[in-house]
Amino acid sequence: MSEALDRLRNVGYEHGRSFVNHAPMAAEALACMGHADAVPAWVEENLRTRSYHDVPQTRWVLSAENEDDWTSALGDFSRVADWSAMFERELALAPWTEVLARWWPRLLPGMSGALTHGVIRTAHAVRALAPAAEDPLKQAELAHGLGYWAARYSAPRPGGPAAGGRAGDEPAGGAGSLVALDELVAESAGFFARTRPDFPIPLIHAVTAPAAVRLACEHLPQELHRQSYLTAAETSATIQSWFGNKQGAPATPGEALAGPRTEAELIATAIELGDEHAIKLVEVAVRHNAIAPDARYAAAADVALGRLTRFLS
Repeated sequence: MSEALDRLRNVGYEHGRSFVNHAPMAAEALACMGHADAVPAWVEENLRTRSYHDVPQTRWVLSAENEDDWTSALGDFSRVADWSAMFERELALAPWTEVLARWWPRLLPGMSGALTHGVIRTAHAVRALAPAAEDPLKQAELAHGLGYWAARYSAPRPGGPAAGGRAGDEPAGGAGSLVALDELVAESAGFFARTRPDFPIPLIHAVTAPAAVRLACEHLPQELHRQSYLTAAETSATIQSWFGNKQGAPATPGEALAGPRTEAELIATAIELGDEHAIKLVEVAVRHNAIAPDARYAAAADVALGRLTRFLS
């Protein structure tokens, strides 16, 4: 993973017409699925086929201590380099877990920005950094994830959970927020499998975004878990409402939840396809199926792989 981050250090945050740079996320997902050997070739192919923007230059120093200063820069993509530089300074002064816990509730209300890629990139960086807290490349990647999240911050809608509203309660029976997040990911996977959109990429984030929140919550104080769940639930529901009504061919009865391929087959297919979203969704399916086995994960991954294969061919 460190070698991949070193290879990607001169790559910008986006490519083409504001498409997101997924390379660090997909490389980390491949490594976590036990396919670190596939990472170098995947990174090289990704760099060959993507027209990444240049790494932006800093403009003005952002102050983490001056709330008026940093709040005025939220959602300003022209300040993305300023944001990342500020987080690099923050991570040099305090343990990464403290920095994450301090900024998570500040950025959480805007997690829907750039279709949730800020929180997803942050979560992948957190998992990579957890066993290697002193790795400077992984610290820098966390700074980039947080910086991108802040620069693409999207103000919460009035009445949403981040604005003081409620997206809904956790499941009955006293289940905690982490269990609620697990169930949210499973429900979102089932929705994706049933809906079968012709263009699957946007709706994939209704699954990967709450999965990213769940991943990061393992390293956050418990008092942040409930709001994290509520915001993830609201965001996932919003993505489903935006993209879930654009359906392709309907599933036959029972087909959508059949999970026809094994995990090994799903992983192999995603690697062969090479698409970033395919790799990340399959990783979520494998990870969450290990937490609580559920056919909806394999079904969502299988549907996504089929649709992406046809879309990219």
